[in-house]
Parts: sequence; structure tokens; C-alpha cells
Amino acid sequence: MQSHFDSHVEQDNEDEFQKSFKEMISTLPKGNSWGLPDHLYQYQGFWLTPPFLQGVMLAQQQFEAQPTDIILCSAPRTGTAWLKSLTFAIITRTSYDDSTTPLLFKMPHDVVPFMELDHAHFSANRHLGIPLLATHAPYSFLPTSIIDSGCKIVYICRDPKDTFVSMYHVFTRYAKSQNTQPIELDEAFELFCEGVSWYGPYWDHVLGYWNARLEHPDKFMFLKYEEMNEDTLSYLKKLAEFMGCPFSSEEQQKGVPKKIVKMCSFENLSNLEVNKSGKHREGQGNLGVENKIYFRKGKVEDWKNYLTPKMATRLDQITQQKLSSSGLSLN
Repeated sequence: MQSHFDSHVEQDNEDEFQKSFKEMISTLPKGNSWGLPDHLYQYQGFWLTPPFLQGVMLAQQQFEAQPTDIILCSAPRTGTAWLKSLTFAIITRTSYDDSTTPLLFKMPHDVVPFMELDHAHFSANRHLGIPLLATHAPYSFLPTSIIDSGCKIVYICRDPKDTFVSMYHVFTRYAKSQNTQPIELDEAFELFCEGVSWYGPYWDHVLGYWNARLEHPDKFMFLKYEEMNEDTLSYLKKLAEFMGCPFSSEEQQKGVPKKIVKMCSFENLSNLEVNKSGKHREGQGNLGVENKIYFRKGKVEDWKNYLTPKMATRLDQITQQKLSSSGLSLN
């Protein structure tokens, strides 16, 4: 049990951290916030808003990864909620089925905790045998314990054109829900191309994980949204194997993998009541977001409905230039 003295020391440390964080952030380059309530700040090459940057820094200091942890990593709007629901369903399939799973009454972001905001409470999930933790942090920002512990990392990425369009829509929907002025598409596009986006530059985020997977190939699974969309069933099986809980032949005969794919499909998740009317992080100030904002279309090449050919070409050129010597293609 925590003593009165310990909690005092903890409070002092927290106050000290808050103070030094405020001082540090005041010295950082400040960027356009895409209409969000907080500015973006550039820290060690990436753009974050203060609550998330503070969360990353606290996790760097405090988070102790275990070798059995599985860290789901992604830049925003690249398939995070889908990856969370698939991995959660895989790991809990002996406890729940498609009629009892918490995914029916909690959104994916609520069943898999988020390192930047929830790492302090993560051990409770770990005790329940659900060692999944998600983050948008770039690879270079991950707490050293994640690398040192040898835990597994799953990374998902997506065509930058669709990532941009999805991010733009989420931010405009959020702005409208707050009755603030949404950013114009052209302005957001310029910022994205310049790398000034939430957890951006996007290409640097992807490359950080792509290069890291070469150093630890057995601990890394690198996924592309488009390929998963094309053949979700075979990627689900690969995920289960990588996570150390492959489907038995009996489970396959019973159609368990197929049921998980169907349950976690965009069509199914987006039509659940909780994802149409619930609210994520309710009561947490600017972090509170209506669940439906997270579920838009889940489509590949939806960018064709929003970007001019000139814009698409420009983004493709930036992508080719950034990834030229990496052996990775994103479009």
C-alpha cells in the first residue's frame, strides 16, 4: 500500500515535471494546429500537441515494458482502430465470442489502452492476460524498455494520400463538433506536405519503424492497410501466429478466424450503437471525442474523391523522394 509520504513525493515529482515541461515547450517551434484547440509543437523532428507530447515523455520515464507485451504502433488515421479490434479479438477469443466480446459495447480505442495517456493503468490489463498497448509515438520516441524488453511490435501504415484525406476529415468533423472553424483542405494539404501534421512528418514516422524492423525482424510485424484490406483473413492468421496464439485446425474448421474478420469489419464496427452514439474519453476536456468521428469510410483510394490529380501527383512525388533508398513503397 502506498504511504502518505510516497504519494506526496509522487505529487512533488509530478508538479516538477509539469513545470519543466511547460518551460521546455515554450522553447519549441510552434505549428498550425489544423483547427484543433492545441498548437502543434515540433520536438525532436516530429509535431505533437502538448497532451500527447507530455504523455510520451512521461511514458519514456515511467513505462516498464514486459517481454510478453505487444505494442501496436501507427501514425494517426492509418487503420489503428481496425488493428486494435483484430488483435484484441485474437487474444481474447477463448474468453469471448462474437456475441459477448467487449467490442460490441466499447469502441476499439477503449479496449486497447493508449500509451501516451493510459500507460500508468496498463498493468491492470496485463494482469487480465491482455498485453496489448497502442501508441502513435514515432519509433525514436518509444520508451527504451520497449526496445530492451524484446516485446513484440506491430506497425501499420497506409498510402499517404488516404492517410491525409482521413486525417483532414477527422479534424474537420472534430472542429465542427466543437463549433470551431475547420481548416480548408488546401491549407491542410500544404501543411501535410511540409510534414506539419499530428505526429508528422508522416514519411519519417513510417521510415522509423520500417528501418527498425530490419534490426529486430523476429520482434516486428510491418503491415500495410491496403494489403490487409485485400486479404484480411490471411493477415489475421499471420497476426495470430506472430502474437504467439495461432489458430488451431479445429478453430479454422469452426470458422473462428472468419467470424473475427466479420466482427471487426468496418461495416460491422461502424454500425454498432456504441460507435454511432458513444463518446471516447468523455469528461477529459479537449480529449473527449464522439466515437462516430473515428469511423468514416475505411476505404482504399477514397482520396480520389477529394484530391485533384495535381495534388495526388505532388504527394506521390514526395513519397517516392522520401522513400527512394528504403525499399518501401506506399502508393
